[in-house]
Amino acid sequence: MSQAPLHAEAAGAGSPETASPSVRAKRGRLTPVGMAILVATVAGLVLRLLQLTRPGHLLGVTEYDDGVYFGSAIRLINGVMPYKDFILVQPPGLIVLMTPIAALSKLTGSAWGMGIGRLITACVGAASVPLAGLLVRRRGLLAVILTCGIMAVYPDAILAAHTVLQEPWLVLCILLGLLAVFEDDRLTANGRRLAWGGVAFGFAGAIKLWAVLPIVVIAVLCLPGLRRLGIYLAGVIAGFLVPVLPFLIAAPSVFWRGVFLAQLVRVDTARTTLATRLADLSGIDSTVRTKVPIATATTVLVILLIALLVVSSCVAASVLTRRLPPALEWFALVTSLLVVVAFLIPADFYYHYAAFFTPFLALSVGLAVARLAAALQERSGQRSPGLRLETAAAGVAVLALLAMAIVQGHTEAVLKAADDPSSAHAEIPPGACVLTDQVSFAIAADRFTSSVPGCPQLVDGVGTDLALSEGHNGVSGASHNPAVRAIWDSAFHKAQYVWLSNSFFDKTVARRIAWTPALRAYFAANFQPVPGHTKNLYKRTG
Repeated sequence: MSQAPLHAEAAGAGSPETASPSVRAKRGRLTPVGMAILVATVAGLVLRLLQLTRPGHLLGVTEYDDGVYFGSAIRLINGVMPYKDFILVQPPGLIVLMTPIAALSKLTGSAWGMGIGRLITACVGAASVPLAGLLVRRRGLLAVILTCGIMAVYPDAILAAHTVLQEPWLVLCILLGLLAVFEDDRLTANGRRLAWGGVAFGFAGAIKLWAVLPIVVIAVLCLPGLRRLGIYLAGVIAGFLVPVLPFLIAAPSVFWRGVFLAQLVRVDTARTTLATRLADLSGIDSTVRTKVPIATATTVLVILLIALLVVSSCVAASVLTRRLPPALEWFALVTSLLVVVAFLIPADFYYHYAAFFTPFLALSVGLAVARLAAALQERSGQRSPGLRLETAAAGVAVLALLAMAIVQGHTEAVLKAADDPSSAHAEIPPGACVLTDQVSFAIAADRFTSSVPGCPQLVDGVGTDLALSEGHNGVSGASHNPAVRAIWDSAFHKAQYVWLSNSFFDKTVARRIAWTPALRAYFAANFQPVPGHTKNLYKRTG
């Protein structure tokens, strides 16, 4: 008889409908960890959306690559197949994601289509903050504050989310994959979770091939369990092939030369400096935003200090607790090292690359420091029970991250106005054939789509040169390749308008178009500037 009331009480306590008001209130109360994730997420979203409030940054031109991705999606919904009908050097994952927005742009116009894509990308960038927080939430408040805080205020992660770029979407898929394959900080033994995590990682690879680095590290962690490894890799293959296979089947040779070969053999006339790479990777600042040169010695010193902090935290925590770091920490540390090495090798490096490094840096710092603080707290608590080292460390972390957020907010508040090419809307007739070295100009002016038969479908001038000339661009010798010369000659002969992003002889234009003396002579003889238009818009004569 006595068991019935106890059972009823237990049932009532476990049911939201029958629990007392005090129990329901306690359950609904936000924990400190939950509050930290929420605050960091809001801060990350505000900092990413703030960029788009500056003049021209929502509907104007701020980037080259966003035009390639969104323009390719517009081509796709109009029946023009990427890789088959025009050349790309990136996988199609982001293009597939942008296709619904590109379809919507038929109603809104391409400028507002791009604007909507930018707003969604900013939200996707901010979504990485709570995902990272969920990944480390069981390691305590300090781990969450550091991990989410770095994700929220890291300069290049914010800047990469200002328009339609790959990195915010790539990081989102990787974090979703990590949440699936890790239970707490251990690799899951659940086959379904491993499979779905593999799918997320595979789709990340369909967005950008850099995802192979974390994919390989997770695969190594799966060993020696071959069944577990097989389930994970099956998910990876499925996640990659589902979005990629239609394009690969349609144009296998072009896909291979553009997406794989051109990236492996890519060359340039000059290397991006070590100081620039390390300044971006360290999170000191984005080299795109700052006008103050950062000395190499200072940058290297900060990088070494961060590395020393993480490594010493891991070693000290392992010595104090006599336990090796768990799998999630090993993943973060090894992947961080691989990404840094991979970014130091190629000749080219751009600010948004560093956004891919953000989650691994955040996890490495947050987990290692939190484990060290917990070990020290355990030791010191035995001698001084009232001492709260973890609380003090959390307070210092909050102040440091708040200062970084304030600096970042001020930087964004004084951003210069972006280019506004909308005036060309009146200068170029609807449906005209426009050839441009930066298609984001034509998209912003709602003059990207042509109704002229045979109009060139070029979307990525740089990528076209890279793919056809085995990794060369316009200033490193692409014009010596007959296929490159043929495609540009054909494009200029069919164009009604030519729209250059800068001056006719500017180095930027020269990198994107493989100029030859004959092509320059043809352009000068057959095109003239549109009167009153200052942004290098030319119209065919005669």
